Amino acid sequence: MSMGTHSTPTTLDAFTVPAHRSAADNCVKILGAGEGVPTASLDNRQTEPIVVPWLRVLHLVNGEHFAGAERVQSHLGRCLPKLGVKADFACIKPGQFANAVDDAGGTWGTAYRFPMRSRFDISILRQLVRLVKSNEYGLLHAHTPRSAMVASLVSRQCGIPWIYHVHSPAARDSSKRFSNWLNANVERWSLKNCSHLITVSESLRRELLECGNEPSRVTVVHNGVPSIRYQRQRYPSVGGRWQFGMVALMRPRKGLEVALEAISILRGSGYDAHLRCIGPFETDDYQRKIESQIEALRIRPFVEQTGFKRDIPQTLSQLDSMLLPSLYGEGLPMVVLEAMASALPVIATRVEGTPEAIRDGMDGLLAEPGSAESLALRMREMIDGTVDWQHMGESAFERHAEHFSDQAMSAGIADVYRLVTKVVSQQV
Repeated sequence: MSMGTHSTPTTLDAFTVPAHRSAADNCVKILGAGEGVPTASLDNRQTEPIVVPWLRVLHLVNGEHFAGAERVQSHLGRCLPKLGVKADFACIKPGQFANAVDDAGGTWGTAYRFPMRSRFDISILRQLVRLVKSNEYGLLHAHTPRSAMVASLVSRQCGIPWIYHVHSPAARDSSKRFSNWLNANVERWSLKNCSHLITVSESLRRELLECGNEPSRVTVVHNGVPSIRYQRQRYPSVGGRWQFGMVALMRPRKGLEVALEAISILRGSGYDAHLRCIGPFETDDYQRKIESQIEALRIRPFVEQTGFKRDIPQTLSQLDSMLLPSLYGEGLPMVVLEAMASALPVIATRVEGTPEAIRDGMDGLLAEPGSAESLALRMREMIDGTVDWQHMGESAFERHAEHFSDQAMSAGIADVYRLVTKVVSQQV
């Protein structure tokens, strides 16, 4: 059964969407080590009844990984129905995300698979147009340069608006210069008929404005994650063994090489520092490069590689601090927000949107990008007790609840949807 696409519009008072929930509004469940993570929202408060007809939105995503941007999409699929929005996903590079949507049993929406044979393969357009029309989607929401190209073309054929979600700067998303150049130009061409842009950080919004986009066309909606906090089985001790961890799709811009050098520096100074690498490698070549570095630094016994983990909150509860030594290309990292929601202190770098979440010395520590010495210094402050580990974790936890919940993010996205549908209805 298809649902109607008309929705009663609301307006935005400002183009930076504020947090829609206060800390008191967020209901947090502390989970024991044996409990599974619920797929439903942990927000148990009574929500206001939905009095508007459903708006059906089709998200166009790559879908080969289940990393930061894909976690944003999963939370939107889960939370938007409370706000009168039904979200589904068209995966043009089907993989881990499409499988995760299937595994969620419909609670995140439906995943459709339209594999592209190459970057510019548009043979999937006919099927996508048929899907949009048969399911009566009223809006498209793209998340990558490739999916933006597809959304732009489908929008022209179906006559419905589309929104672009900027998760990271396309021109600085990887270490491959040609790929960055190509993605940035594909993105720029595609946005010519885009109705509205959403950025995950103020820094990305400023960048888009500098490129000539009208302020009224760009809205900041900070990323958000649910409040899932597992009960810890152990706590770190000053001067003792410290388990640091990195959670990421391991690729050059994440700075894993810097983290390994920092571990080597600390071990050489007598600190019992260990690193757990959580997440897959983007390529086999990069994994081989990292393996060679581990051998050269002689830190093999102190580095653990676990690969992909579905239950990130439980994984974080087993760490003493999370590292994100990114070199560039971050919008607002989801894993930083997940660590904050777990009351786990973060040591990250001063890269683009990250300082919008982490206040240095309050909710975590910030190091200089590309500097193993700077990162090791901040890690040493944690081990030595120079900073209050528990106070920092609780401050991060409270800041997450106030500003970066999944409910606040979804409400901000829904506001943009209604703004766009109002503008379109006025033009008809």
